[in-house]
Amino acid sequence: MAETAEELRRSLSALRLERGTAKPPPRRPRWMIVAAGLAVVVVAVVGLRVVRGRTAVVEVGHASVPATGDAGAAVPVLSGAGYVVSADRYIAIGVRVAGRIDRYMVEEGDHVQQNDPLVQLDAREYEAAVRRAEANLEHARADAALKRAQLARAQPLATHGVISKDELDIRVAEAKTAEAAIGQAEASLAEARVALEYTTLRAPRRGVILAKLKEVGEIAVPGGFAGSGDLIRMANLDDLRGQVDVTESELAKVHMGQRAELVPDAYPDRHYAAHVIKLYPQVDRQKGTLRVEVQIEKPDDFLWPDMSARITFNEAMPAADGRPGVLVPRAALRGDSTAPFVWTIADGRVRRVPVGVGKDFGDQVQVTRGLDGGEAVVVGNPPELRDGQRVAISGGG
Repeated sequence: MAETAEELRRSLSALRLERGTAKPPPRRPRWMIVAAGLAVVVVAVVGLRVVRGRTAVVEVGHASVPATGDAGAAVPVLSGAGYVVSADRYIAIGVRVAGRIDRYMVEEGDHVQQNDPLVQLDAREYEAAVRRAEANLEHARADAALKRAQLARAQPLATHGVISKDELDIRVAEAKTAEAAIGQAEASLAEARVALEYTTLRAPRRGVILAKLKEVGEIAVPGGFAGSGDLIRMANLDDLRGQVDVTESELAKVHMGQRAELVPDAYPDRHYAAHVIKLYPQVDRQKGTLRVEVQIEKPDDFLWPDMSARITFNEAMPAADGRPGVLVPRAALRGDSTAPFVWTIADGRVRRVPVGVGKDFGDQVQVTRGLDGGEAVVVGNPPELRDGQRVAISGGG
């Protein structure tokens, strides 16, 4: 049955929504808004503290106090590998007279003193020569005695005219000739005794035997080429030196009289005081180095010629306020020349410490105030640091 117009109008009216009748949404309480704001502030503060309290990773060096010796504090400025040498290099001992080698009284490595016997030649020929010279001397003395007696008898006879003046002059000449013959015989005997003494080779000074150059039974002759008469080679241990080649770029760090220290490779726990005594006058063009020698002040039996050693050259460090200064790595200094400082590390935090700067020693710099030595200091190129910031050491050192 069809709806009437009036019914249709009422149905449409029921479906219409009224604008002013919608229910407003519920409002949030004020305390929730305040709580949300406080939460934002707390998060911001915590985040800022995390950022400001982050742990920086740094490299660390150490401040040190140099060792103090008789000459005061010294800082190593240069070190190189070298050798122990004898001041006289090698002493070659040869024969003064020819002869067969009878025996050696020393072996390689033996330490000898001056005048110690080293080699004995066959001396029988020279002993015979001494006996012959002694006999000649006795003969000359007997002949001189006879001539003196004849002269004594001739003088009164010449006075009384028994013999002529010429005969007397002959007696005088014969007496003088006999006296001269005694002098010649004495010289010959001294020469024979010296030759006999030369059959025993003796050490010219204290040293160590390096080599025996001939064998027992061989004939040794004086002179010749290439030291053919040499029987013994030894080294002088009274004057041992260290020898090292220094590159041209490092020559400014070495000067005459400079203190040094020698440590043999064979005995790294033994340290020998030394000082520079020679700068060779010519640079090696091929290697670009200059040879430098240091005098070992107190050598002992642990040092041998040609043994390898490390030689360190030291530079004196002036005292600061009556005490030796402290050394820090150059990479630890911050700031400029007017306000230098270093970062020290203690209990995992850094502290900015103003310092006074003294003498420059290449990779190290003297600090005259601000540090006592032993402190850990930041080196290299660390991130931006703040006083009191927590840090971690690179590599866990």
